[in-house]
Amino acid sequence: MPLVDLSSHTEEFNADPYPFYAALRTAGPVHEVVLGGERTWLVVGHEEARQALAHPALSKNWFGAGVFGDAPVPAVATSMLDADPPHHTRLRALVAREFTPRRIGSLRPRIQQITDELLDAMAARPDRRADLIGSFAVPLPMTVICELLGVPGLDRARFRSWSSEIVAPLDGVGADGRVLEQMTAYLSELVGAKAADPGEDLLSALIRTRDEDGDRLSPDELIGMAFLLLVAGHETTVNLVGNGVRALLAHPDQLAALRADPDGLIDGAVEEMLRYDGPVQHATYRFARTGLELGGTFVPAGSSVLVALAAADRDPARFAGPGPDVFDIRRPGPGHLAFGHGIHFCLGAPLARMEGRIAIRALLERFPDLAEDPDAGPRDWLPGGLMRGVTRLPLRW
Repeated sequence: MPLVDLSSHTEEFNADPYPFYAALRTAGPVHEVVLGGERTWLVVGHEEARQALAHPALSKNWFGAGVFGDAPVPAVATSMLDADPPHHTRLRALVAREFTPRRIGSLRPRIQQITDELLDAMAARPDRRADLIGSFAVPLPMTVICELLGVPGLDRARFRSWSSEIVAPLDGVGADGRVLEQMTAYLSELVGAKAADPGEDLLSALIRTRDEDGDRLSPDELIGMAFLLLVAGHETTVNLVGNGVRALLAHPDQLAALRADPDGLIDGAVEEMLRYDGPVQHATYRFARTGLELGGTFVPAGSSVLVALAAADRDPARFAGPGPDVFDIRRPGPGHLAFGHGIHFCLGAPLARMEGRIAIRALLERFPDLAEDPDAGPRDWLPGGLMRGVTRLPLRW
């Protein structure tokens, strides 16, 4: 099967990757491609994506696989996102002891309060216009995750710029190494401060927690977990809200149905937003420790593998009716892979769902005539292949 160079279509691919995925799926569920200037094996079929996300031969631990030689493991790469069993099992168990449904559920009133305050500020604008991303979709989850971790004094503008460079680097290829160094230094100071003066927040709890054998997270592991929770804890929800609102405004019949029955449809609407145009386009890279077969295609040992969650969630073999390219908030399901699958299934999925439901519902209730601003100009899509979304979404009401 010939090598497919998606890097030669970067602008079109960033704006609308779904036709590219559909064309690849027609030829097969797994392809060797060039993406972001790098060769990788791209998984575009739903069933094959589920297999790859849980395949024991596909490692998330690039340093353990020797890809970077004898280079030391940076602290930000010590989280469970970059680990395999049994190390992943240990890390996830320690974090899950504190990242409990009860702790997440208790955030609901505060999330509603933050949402209402942000919408009040939008509604007070005399021009009846605002950028949804900057005014609402970014500050809501950023405030929530900072308060959850116990860092309300975080320099959020600086942290947002670091985070954006990591998940959607301006060159579309890789994050600036200086950004990782700056964020690591900042998080190291933060963990040290929390250890010296703990509170009732999640980060303090992670510092304190031990399992039955006395095991606890090391200083580097705490930095890695703080990095993962702060970045993943807001970037995904930013684009869930932004992409979800774009989808609703582009489908007036679905928007009208949700407005007419928010109690009955908001849960399904958020699930369909996650499937139809989810915030995470590709899972993070995996490394083939041994050769393996996926979807009838042999992937050689030493290869990188990229699971296209966005492609899998438009696979007609899984979403036959209504069709996979149809946005339908009444779609039976969920069945999507927006939060991954297997041992790396997103630990923060309940929080993201809660934030999405509260944010979308409150936004529609506050602004019954919400519409995209016709004077906004062309959209600016996030670069790179990890996240799916726009840098700004100008609206009017």
